[in-house]
Amino acid sequence: MGMSEVDRRAVLEGAGVALAAGTLGFVGFVALGPAPETDDDGDDDSSGTGSGGDGEDSHLLAAVDDIPDGGGIVLTDDKLVLTRDGDDVRCFTAVCTHQGCLVAAVQDGEIRCPCHGSAFDAATGAVVHGPATEPLEAEEIEVTDQGEVLRA
Repeated sequence: MGMSEVDRRAVLEGAGVALAAGTLGFVGFVALGPAPETDDDGDDDSSGTGSGGDGEDSHLLAAVDDIPDGGGIVLTDDKLVLTRDGDDVRCFTAVCTHQGCLVAAVQDGEIRCPCHGSAFDAATGAVVHGPATEPLEAEEIEVTDQGEVLRA
């Protein structure tokens, strides 16, 4: 049995050395490795030519056709909810004003939060049903002639 104890200890020590080396290698790469690439290649010139660009402030959220008429969609990555009534598209924060959960759906003219049952008017963001007491904050958007919804 003495032999298996030595073998187990050698394996554990080897694993510890490998883990430490991997950690040091990762930290060294992060500290000394190449700088992360950015998506904005022409950010340094700041020419402001008004080309529309892909700036953070005006990125594409959705196509109008992707938003159900009389309903809406929740954009979890952007923490926004888009609602649509015909050609009228509105945008609200998707963060419930009760306890900060993300709303989950737009149904029957209401934006609904799954956490505690709060509901908000899909046209105005006003509270329809508590426990939330504050409305969803409206967010500015731009709808292009091509039917794209951009963050303003």
